[in-house]
Amino acid sequence: MVWYWQALCVATALACGLLIGIERGFDLRGLQAGTRVAGVRTFTLFGLVSGVAGLVGRFGQSFAAGALVAGTVAVIAIGYAHRPGLGQKPDATTPMAAVATVGLGFLAGLGEPGFAIAGATIVTLLLALKAELHGFLDKLDHDDVKALARYAVIAGAVLPFLPNGPYGPLGAWNPQKLWLVVVLVTGFSFLGYVANRIFGERHGTIATALIGGAYSSTAVTQSLAQRLGSEGKGGAENAGIALATAVMYLRVLLLIGLLSTRVLPAFALILLPAIVIAWGAGFWLYRKAPKCDAPSPPGNPIALLPAFGFVVFVAFAAVAAKWAAGRFGEQGIAVLLLIVGSTDVDTAIITLGGLSPAAISPLLAAIAIAGTIIVNMAVKMGITLVYAGKRGLPAIAGMGASVVALVVTIALAWTRQ
Repeated sequence: MVWYWQALCVATALACGLLIGIERGFDLRGLQAGTRVAGVRTFTLFGLVSGVAGLVGRFGQSFAAGALVAGTVAVIAIGYAHRPGLGQKPDATTPMAAVATVGLGFLAGLGEPGFAIAGATIVTLLLALKAELHGFLDKLDHDDVKALARYAVIAGAVLPFLPNGPYGPLGAWNPQKLWLVVVLVTGFSFLGYVANRIFGERHGTIATALIGGAYSSTAVTQSLAQRLGSEGKGGAENAGIALATAVMYLRVLLLIGLLSTRVLPAFALILLPAIVIAWGAGFWLYRKAPKCDAPSPPGNPIALLPAFGFVVFVAFAAVAAKWAAGRFGEQGIAVLLLIVGSTDVDTAIITLGGLSPAAISPLLAAIAIAGTIIVNMAVKMGITLVYAGKRGLPAIAGMGASVVALVVTIALAWTRQ
């Protein structure tokens, strides 16, 4: 079996070169004859030679392996340094793809064919998406780049360096987990923001509502209700409000699955009828709505100060949950989750995720989180009524129908306690 594994590793290295070489050969097929340094055959050979180098390195011949890799890279450097066709623009993509092929082939030869072929597919995808990536960059502005930088700080510059362990009052704080939930929540915000910037204005109110509802259905409700109340003739705003709420149901279900998996089965059963009714009401209002232009995209959601405030609030909620668990048991925790989630359902879910499995039963936790959704929905119906008046009644009816279904399923679940 040793020779079989060795052959597989070298064959994977060759496959990495072939895969990347096919993309490069296709992309550069229009170049004048004699001006292309490397195509599909050369890239395949890069993979094969580097795979053999990795295999030689496994036999303890480090100098020979290094010489093969260095020689291959030297050929790449010399070839592109003396590239014919002086009228062509400098291109660093293809030589870097060749170097990446050498590195991935060497990794496969060392005995990691899975990582190597995965890396090769990612490299090929990045190379093939040249037009799409450039088109994406053309749609960005200065604020979008700042949003990306803020999220990079939140997700990449802070999280890896935080300690992982119990700290603070009652041992309720795990710095890494606290910041991880900030990364998740702001990640939803950033994803919705980018998608809104790219697609929102072109696809109208409905697209804006669906995308915006992924990070703040309350903000979308306020925006669309205000527009509906201020215009003499309404468009698709009622459908947008209802669909933003439907997206919120799915977002909450996803957060439960990520942060408190043990509660997911019970919570999904409670929430399922409300989800079906919310999407049905939204689709019905969408079918009845006339076409209209999209509202302005929502503002940049990646703000550092709100992120810091959010993690502080979650930290205090974690301490309160620990205290309630020791003093009142699971009934007290359920009330605490309901109070915490009355203003922010996500915070209640995050607080639940930080509790030990013995602190509260999955069914009672699911009931408490579902209760926070009812309170949050009442707030959104009030916002719609205040800003849109009678014009917002269809959206209020759609949201109210899903709330009624949620109340019924909560009552049925309570009888099983």
